[in-house]
Amino acid sequence: MKVTLITGASGGIGEAFARQLAKEGHNLLLIARSVNKLKSLCGELSQQYKITAHYLPIDLAQQGSDARIAAEVRDKNLEVDWLINNAGIGSGGDLLEYTMDEYRNMMHLNMDAMVALTHQFLPAMRARKSGTIINVGSMAGFNGIPYMNVYAATKGFVMYFTEALWEENRLYNIHAMLLCPGATATGFFDAAKIGSERKSSFSTKKMETPEQVVAAAMKGLQKKSMLTISGFQNKVMKALLRFIPVKAGMKMYGNMMRKNLNLEIK
Repeated sequence: MKVTLITGASGGIGEAFARQLAKEGHNLLLIARSVNKLKSLCGELSQQYKITAHYLPIDLAQQGSDARIAAEVRDKNLEVDWLINNAGIGSGGDLLEYTMDEYRNMMHLNMDAMVALTHQFLPAMRARKSGTIINVGSMAGFNGIPYMNVYAATKGFVMYFTEALWEENRLYNIHAMLLCPGATATGFFDAAKIGSERKSSFSTKKMETPEQVVAAAMKGLQKKSMLTISGFQNKVMKALLRFIPVKAGMKMYGNMMRKNLNLEIK
C-alpha cells in the first residue's frame, strides 16, 4: 500500500498536510511524539475520507528513530510514495540562553532526522522511479539570523540539502521540493521557549495559517517547483535580501533585536 509519511504530524503544518492529503485520497503514515493526538487524527481522517491512516509515536530526535520507522513500514507492507520532513524545533534569544543539550536536540531533529529518513526511503523511490519529497525549511534559512542563530543555521542546511537532492533525483522522476514558510500560527514559539512577551520580536502580527502554507506547497508541487515560499510578504523579503550586504544586514537586524528583546551588553 502506498502511503504519505508525514513527520511532526500531530499539529501545525504537519497536521494541515495530513488533512489536505487525506482529502485528496492519500493513505497516511503519521509520525510525532503524541500518541493520543496521532490516534485521534488517524481515526478522524480514516472515517471522514475513507483512507487508511497509520501512526507511529516516536521522538525523531532519538538516534535510530529512522530505522524504527523503516521497520514499521516493512512490517505493515507499506510503500512510502511521498515523504514530508516537517518535524522541527526552533530557538529565539541569545546563544547562551539555551543549553548545549537543547541545541543538540534541535540539530538532530532539524537536520539528522531529515537526512536519515530520506536515506531510508530514497532507494525504493529510485527503484520504482517515482516519489515526492518535501522538506520544510524556513525563511530563516536564507541568511544568518541574530538571536535565532542555531535555528537559522539548521534551516540553511535544509535548504542546501534539498536543492542538491532535487538535482540528484529528478532523472529518477523523484521530485524534491523545499517549502519555506515564514512565521506561522503553530506551536513553534511555545516549543522554542519564546515567551509571549518576546513573540512579536520574531514574527509579524499577521501570521499565516498552516492551511495557507500547505495550499502554497500544493501549488508549488503542481508547478514542479524546487523552492516554494509561502506568503506574498515572504516572497518580497526574499527578493530584497539580495540587495542588502550581509554585514550591514546582520548589524541592522542585531541592533533591532537587542532593542526588542531588552538585551543589555555588559
